[in-house]
Amino acid sequence: EVALDVPSGHILGVIGSNGAGKTTLFDIASGFLPPDSGRLFLHGRDVTELGAPGLAELGLGRSFQDARLFPSMTVAETLATALERHLEARDPFACMLHLGAVVETEREVAARVEELLELMNLGRYRDAFVSELSTGTRRIVELTCALAHAPSVLLLDEPSSGIAQKETEALGEVLLDVKERTGATLAVIEHDIPLISSIADELVCLHLGEVIATGPPAKVLADPMVVASYLGNDPTAVARSGRSKPKARPRARAASKR
Repeated sequence: EVALDVPSGHILGVIGSNGAGKTTLFDIASGFLPPDSGRLFLHGRDVTELGAPGLAELGLGRSFQDARLFPSMTVAETLATALERHLEARDPFACMLHLGAVVETEREVAARVEELLELMNLGRYRDAFVSELSTGTRRIVELTCALAHAPSVLLLDEPSSGIAQKETEALGEVLLDVKERTGATLAVIEHDIPLISSIADELVCLHLGEVIATGPPAKVLADPMVVASYLGNDPTAVARSGRSKPKARPRARAASKR
């Protein structure tokens, strides 16, 4: 059983060993899986029965462990597609008929794409194909797709997976900037302990589907149950976690640089 309450405008870091239930938790929270029991609330509203489309309409965004982008599309085309999918989900009949209102909406999509490129400092990659981007930049593009509809709550599943250390440091700055500039609430599954502990307001550690610790990063990372279940008792593992020497918070800036 998992009981979580994420304050508005905060970053919640979700940590735990493989198989702890982190991604399953996000699948349930985003409507991809139904809960066996319990209720899901978004901004005080019971949304347990809504499913993924309904939750998206209410402002819940989600990214996944792998960057699900089309390599043959440009960055601008990718963002436009993310926006258009949302429009089709809202009014598929109008989109099929290509009504005048939709034509006007397409102009709005084009304008929104430019806003997103500027927001995330992706202007230089506007016409670059996804296949040409570094893994870190693809992660930023995926994050931008998730931000396309201005979600109030954003679930990110291992955003630093597969990217270089330099890009990881830049990613931390991006996530802080997203929180500050959009006011969105972020819940982030992350295995990079120094990264998530430097940006999160709170951490929660899962073990076998249960919460074993929650609170400020320093408190959670010092919890003996966390050390035993996630970091292990090996001194090398503890040292690599960054628990003994927590990093200072990175200064928020606009976006990652290659």
